[in-house]
Amino acid sequence: MTVLSLSKALNEGMRKAMEDDPKVLVMGEDVGKLGGVFRVTDGLQKDFGEDRVIDTPLAESGIIGTAIGLALRGYRPVCEIQFDGFVFPAADQIITQLAKMPMRSLGAIKLPVVVRIPCGGGIGAVEHHSESPEAYFTHTAGLRVVACSNPADAYSMIQQAIRCDDPVVFFEPKRRYWEKADVDTSSTDWWTPFDRARVVRPGADATLLAYGPMVKTCLQAAAAAEEDGRDLEVVDLRSLNPLDQPLVMESVRRTGRVVVVHEAPVNSGFGAELAARITEQCFYHLEAPVLRVGGFSTPYPPSKLEEHYLPDLDRVLDAVDRAFGY
Repeated sequence: MTVLSLSKALNEGMRKAMEDDPKVLVMGEDVGKLGGVFRVTDGLQKDFGEDRVIDTPLAESGIIGTAIGLALRGYRPVCEIQFDGFVFPAADQIITQLAKMPMRSLGAIKLPVVVRIPCGGGIGAVEHHSESPEAYFTHTAGLRVVACSNPADAYSMIQQAIRCDDPVVFFEPKRRYWEKADVDTSSTDWWTPFDRARVVRPGADATLLAYGPMVKTCLQAAAAAEEDGRDLEVVDLRSLNPLDQPLVMESVRRTGRVVVVHEAPVNSGFGAELAARITEQCFYHLEAPVLRVGGFSTPYPPSKLEEHYLPDLDRVLDAVDRAFGY
């Protein structure tokens, strides 16, 4: 076992993928000499050269467009979008080309492109640097959308994403970048397929569904609820598209109460899709409506207000109390 931060686990995962396959490239703004603004790609250009770790112009549409061209020629580009709010200039390429070309060609064309997006708030950043844009991409057929929440998953999931022949949007919780945990870098036996969810805390009374940065928050809420005699199950979704419906529905049918937690605004957020699917498939098992906890329907606020904006332990526990109140 090696103790790694989440950012270092991503670095080691990409390094392993590049060692295993010379067709893997890393590209993005400041990913080379600087090693990325969060240092996730630190040292990769020094070890693999400027032809495989490419500092690009400040043009997200150009980054993704170039990656699509490289993928058509047999490469496996890993693109870094420097901050979540910067992905929107690349939305045209991602939605109209990257997601569509494999289907348009009836599967003859493979586009193994990974789009890495540091996501969410909690770092005191300015506007456009704390977004949670996952719903835009889960709504886009043809894209795999995944989110890691801890160093071990970061290490395994980035490698699985790079090996995948489908385009993958890979969300990384930036406020968890510096949190450390044990990671087994010597084996693949423990890897969970990156399109599968995981029960990270078993429980019997209610299910908390989360992904990315909110998994830790939900684990903290479950620990606090235990003092009140409530046994909460926490499910890390990991993959948003495709969704691991069998695991999610099994948990819901067993507990009968569900709270969905994400940083993105509740209005039309991914939690709405979860609530709809759960209601359709588990209606007669529910003891209460599916409740959602998320950001407010406002642009992300200035850093001095983000503690009021972001879902926290108290807001999750308040939703749990309401679920038990029905």
